[in-house]
Amino acid sequence: MEQLLEYFGVITGLLYLLLEIKQHKAMWIVGFLTSLVYVFVFFFSKIYADMGLNIYYVAISVYGFWKWAQTDKTVQEERPAEETILYRHITWPLFAGIAFAILTIYALIYYVLHNFTDSPIPMGDAFTTSVGIVATWMLTHRIIEHWIFWVIVNFVSVYLYYIRGLYPTLFSYLCYAILAIIGYITWKKKGINTNGNII
Repeated sequence: MEQLLEYFGVITGLLYLLLEIKQHKAMWIVGFLTSLVYVFVFFFSKIYADMGLNIYYVAISVYGFWKWAQTDKTVQEERPAEETILYRHITWPLFAGIAFAILTIYALIYYVLHNFTDSPIPMGDAFTTSVGIVATWMLTHRIIEHWIFWVIVNFVSVYLYYIRGLYPTLFSYLCYAILAIIGYITWKKKGINTNGNII
């Protein structure tokens, strides 16, 4: 059953990324299902912070869908076609806030994992979770640099899942890393920079 859930998560996770690259709102629904499945996969594998991260993903998928729907209504007249990709760049003050948030979340998660769980990889688990939380928030606001954060998280995750023997998930995260690079290039090439108008 656990392996079946893992394979399901791999397939829906790849579908999620393909939809994310195109900025299709259905990605949030697929992401909801993928995250729900991975809550159980990571629980059984004792990767507790990633399990918690996927609980967060379940919740933020609802917020992301709502946020994008609101944004699309706001810019409907300016948006030439439904397929148009909108994005904005991170600012230095926002980057400073994001860096602080990552460090704070990392320290908290590492402390909990190291002292209160039997997690075999508390540092790596805390790192991918803290960066993933912030990167997903960046996505809800269509900040293009979220793709760079995901490239880093996905490559680190490949190593962590190799250690834990989660080979189908390892493969999917390798694909995620490659798709994150493609996503960044696609948004940059085909997207419209809204100059911070989307918040």
